[in-house]
Amino acid sequence: MADMYGEWLDAYPILSIEDGLGENDWAGWTSLTKQEGHRVQIVGDDLFVTQSERLAQGIEIGAANAMLVKVNQVGTVTETLEAMELATTNGYRNVVSHRSGETEDTTIADLAVGTRAGQIKTGAPARSDRVAKYNQLLRIAQDVEDYRSPF
Repeated sequence: MADMYGEWLDAYPILSIEDGLGENDWAGWTSLTKQEGHRVQIVGDDLFVTQSERLAQGIEIGAANAMLVKVNQVGTVTETLEAMELATTNGYRNVVSHRSGETEDTTIADLAVGTRAGQIKTGAPARSDRVAKYNQLLRIAQDVEDYRSPF
């Protein structure tokens, strides 16, 4: 599978691969990260499920180089922040993400900026729940002129 992703990376301008392998294929994730992690972001969503324990296991074996962060997946904001800190401390990127069936709550926009995640995944601005998050990012950008993304 890693070879196929490598071919796609050679042929197309891919910047990020999310959940490119099965959630329990630790060997595959490690292989993919070793082979392609230097040129593409490899994001674990189902692999890590925003849980520090699973993330620590991935860090130990070099699986992925980024974590998809879903606050309501792990349970508490505290657990989310702990997982994000573990990722950052170990050189992993954080991608703050919405969940399917979202509301117009804009907390993830604040979380992405407040933690300097640099990335948010909330979909195309085609529905009010998504537009609300982008509008919050615009409001934050107006208020915090000196914010600099790590990218």
